Amino acid sequence: MPAAHAARVALPSGGPSGLGWSRMSRLEPYLPILVVLLALIGFVTLSSAVTEPQDLTRQGVYFVVGLVGCVAMFWVGGQRLDRLSLPLYLVTLVLLVVVLAVGEEINGAKRWLQVGPVRLQPSELAKVAVIMVLGRFLSAPPSRGVLGYLGTGAIVGVPFLLVLLGPDLGSALVIAAIGAGMLFVRGIPTRLIVAALAVVAVTVPLVVPQLAPHQQARITAFLNPDSDPQGAGYQVVQARIAIGSGGLTGKGYKQGTQTQFDFIPFKHTDFIFPVLAEEMGFVGSVFMLAVFSLLFWRLAVMAMECPRPRDQLVIAGILAYLGFQTLVNVGVALGLAPVTGLTLPIVSYGGTNLVVTLGVLGMAMLVHRDRFRGFT
Repeated sequence: MPAAHAARVALPSGGPSGLGWSRMSRLEPYLPILVVLLALIGFVTLSSAVTEPQDLTRQGVYFVVGLVGCVAMFWVGGQRLDRLSLPLYLVTLVLLVVVLAVGEEINGAKRWLQVGPVRLQPSELAKVAVIMVLGRFLSAPPSRGVLGYLGTGAIVGVPFLLVLLGPDLGSALVIAAIGAGMLFVRGIPTRLIVAALAVVAVTVPLVVPQLAPHQQARITAFLNPDSDPQGAGYQVVQARIAIGSGGLTGKGYKQGTQTQFDFIPFKHTDFIFPVLAEEMGFVGSVFMLAVFSLLFWRLAVMAMECPRPRDQLVIAGILAYLGFQTLVNVGVALGLAPVTGLTLPIVSYGGTNLVVTLGVLGMAMLVHRDRFRGFT
């Protein structure tokens, strides 16, 4: 919501000590319910998809750690989080450089750092760091004008390029989507939007030939997956078979042939949606997507209820992050987007992503709860 509109949001009657303050500052009640619903859907689907039982146990541990991180947001407090935004951003940039130098390479990409028993994915931290720093920068008066847009480009562009060098195209696109979403909410002239689209139109044909061979193959497979059903198009073809065979109500829990006979690659991470669609059918898929839609709607409402531009921007950045990643993950499974390696938030297996997702949702609830703090 643009700052000009935000300034017109009325404060609750009675001031900080009045009844209106108490009523308007309570914790968001619906977001935790939606998160638990998605987590339950994820655990049920994962229990069918994983081949190693300990993976399900690890996911449970990650979920508990994520909840602790979510609660820790309220202990840290909004002011301290704001002060920590720049140090977190700088540490994240260092980690992104380190992972390029000594990171663990899996499937041709360096995305993970092994820290003792923990495997850390710095690109996930980069999403949070960009949201926090950009929210602070865009809400300041100097963020207007040419220098402001250059500063925004630098804040988003540096981690974007470092993640892209991984190569991790999916996470890089999420970072770009966060920047675009926050700029849109802050307000951006139409001429700049047109200019940005023109730059993209010119850049894409130049960048695609420079991508790694497997990334180029993914784009080709997206345009025509049936041209190489045993190679680059294999993932999408098998995902579509699984989704289509689920029918209206699905084949039943652990009864999906594509899932149980391991035809679906990365079925517990990037391609968990086809597992759900095959075993729970169209009804189960629509239910999960409806829960996600309600989650995004609540985040949008929370952003609009915040009178301060910075609070609006932070929640909008979280919404752009989770919304874009969900849209791309499901789009890939349906053959509507190139394979990018993005997981389905909260539902897919993955430690860093789950902990970070729960953490940013805790941040959104904290910002929303304290949206009138400091007003007199």
